[in-house]
Amino acid sequence: MDVEMTIFTIITHSGDARSSSMEAITHAKEGEFEQAQRCIEEAENKLSMAHKEQTKLIQAEAQGEKHDISLLLIHAQDHLMNAMTIKDMANEFVELYISINA
Repeated sequence: MDVEMTIFTIITHSGDARSSSMEAITHAKEGEFEQAQRCIEEAENKLSMAHKEQTKLIQAEAQGEKHDISLLLIHAQDHLMNAMTIKDMANEFVELYISINA
């Protein structure tokens, strides 16, 4: 397993998910609720991809494949957790804007 490539993949997908989540908030603020929902779905897809990569690392470690904990791995985990939180908050913002505009 190429650990560094897996880590960079987590970072990339997490960053894309964060961007899609922020874009969803912008669309909702402008009353573009269908586009906001599409952005939320894209964020969920990217988070799923990042989580699959994270799972590969976890499974490898559970099977005895040990790796040093690097700053890069910590950075990837940080990106993933922040992207998940921002996606959840974006969901709340979109719902809030929908109810305000109803």
